[in-house]
Amino acid sequence: MTSLRGGRDDEMKTTPEPAEGGIRKSRFREYAEAFGVALVIALIVRTLVIQAFKIPSSSMENTLLIGDHIFVNKFLYGYHIPFTKGRVLQFSTPKRGDIIVFVYPEDRSKDFIKRVIGLPGETVEIRNKRVLIDGKQLEEGYVRYVDGLSEERMIPARDSHPPVKVPPDKLFVMGDNRDRSSDSRFWGFVDMDAVIGKAVIIYFSIDWSRGVQWAEVWRYPEVVRWNRIGHLLH
Repeated sequence: MTSLRGGRDDEMKTTPEPAEGGIRKSRFREYAEAFGVALVIALIVRTLVIQAFKIPSSSMENTLLIGDHIFVNKFLYGYHIPFTKGRVLQFSTPKRGDIIVFVYPEDRSKDFIKRVIGLPGETVEIRNKRVLIDGKQLEEGYVRYVDGLSEERMIPARDSHPPVKVPPDKLFVMGDNRDRSSDSRFWGFVDMDAVIGKAVIIYFSIDWSRGVQWAEVWRYPEVVRWNRIGHLLH
């Protein structure tokens, strides 16, 4: 009994007690490692899987409103390898009606969001605001015309477009708010390699027109568009 107890006493004496500073350092290292792992996972998800964007303009109303925050699926169309053509791990290609985020052709520092209208090989024409694909009128229940459809308010450069064939690996895109959208009617096609991903869901929405700042949102829950949260985009 004594020898055993003495043995335990010896072990206790020869095993150093961790200093208080050592405990703090160990905990700090654990927190730092956990944060580092979480950061790496977040970066991988953002780069390869899904990315959040916010809507700053009215070009996609009423499908998307200023203040909508959306998630964009980045893996559906595959990944563009820089300085090359084509994509890898591609599950699908953009389809007519898809809402896509892409690098703006005239300023690569900006990302735009529009709806796919014309696909490679198709002929797109616009007659008095009506879109025709290969000579057939496209049914578009999502479109908004803030200036109406009266001939008196037609603007030729905006509301009519001669037939144009979409080249290979290109897309013809337009905003849903046709009278307030800068799109393929004005600056041409979107390169497939410029497509970032497909907009899939609204995860948050806030009405900034009420003049509330981020720090004040918790005090004014009525500025949050609760009915738009979780809305799937199509």
